[in-house]
Amino acid sequence: MNATQDTCPRSARRPLAAPLAAAVLALFAGTAGAADVAASPTLSKIKSSGTIAIGHRTSSIPFSYYDASQKVIGFSQDICDRVVDAVKRETGVPGLQVRMVPVTSQNRISLVQNGTVDLECGVTTNLKSRQQQVAFSTTFFVAGTRLLVKKGSPVRDFADLSGKAVVTNAGTTSERILRRLNDEKQANITIQSAKDYGESFLILQSGRVTAFMMDDVLLSGARTLAPNPADWVVVGTPQSFEAYAFMMRKDDPGFKQVVDGAITGLIRSGEINKLYARWFAAPVPPRQVNFELPMSEPLKKAYANPNDAAFD
Repeated sequence: MNATQDTCPRSARRPLAAPLAAAVLALFAGTAGAADVAASPTLSKIKSSGTIAIGHRTSSIPFSYYDASQKVIGFSQDICDRVVDAVKRETGVPGLQVRMVPVTSQNRISLVQNGTVDLECGVTTNLKSRQQQVAFSTTFFVAGTRLLVKKGSPVRDFADLSGKAVVTNAGTTSERILRRLNDEKQANITIQSAKDYGESFLILQSGRVTAFMMDDVLLSGARTLAPNPADWVVVGTPQSFEAYAFMMRKDDPGFKQVVDGAITGLIRSGEINKLYARWFAAPVPPRQVNFELPMSEPLKKAYANPNDAAFD
């Protein structure tokens, strides 16, 4: 018999070809995934440490806040959990530890920039000015800036604030808008800046200010903490529309792709609608108050065309 003659039938050889090809493809796929992680400073850091640091808010109902057992819950956190799952898959670390880091309006950007937080999952507005400092994910919510006042208050809109005291959170879009109103309209508004939503609402309840300016949905959340939520109403023509997005460090397209992919996947699959209904159309902790907030047209448009564009 010729030494070079193939005595193995072709039918017997075929089963070996498929497993071999699959093994080669798997090898290359694994190498490609590792290369993607290696090219991303954030994913590399997360994989090597076995930990992802998530920035959260403490009282931003119903987005990111503590429940009775001090666990972080909310609409933002539910979305963030899906992103963390995507990071686990991308890094190949199913047992990835999640370190929760509380942030405020004042320190959230610096904590992302200095690496203390890998992903900020709160209620941050995507602004062009902030894009010089951090990167933003796909938009997951759209809000309008309005006023929270005592029921029966003479303040019904922003024109009624002239000569009055107003509180808002420090380092927010609302604070910037109030200062612009003072400059452009000579409104003589006394502006008080608080560290968070809880403190702002306490100042309003104390009677030291006439109104609390912030994103409408957050004002609705703040009023749920009052002994009688019906004593407080959200009023006024929106002064801006805010595109909420998660923050991460700039110049890391690999990590941003994972974050955006997870959020866009929630939107495209329709699962985002179920999460929305859970937090805005059903009773939520701590007072089991239903926001009864239908999805706005700006938000529907954002979900119809997922993107990371700022509104300003």
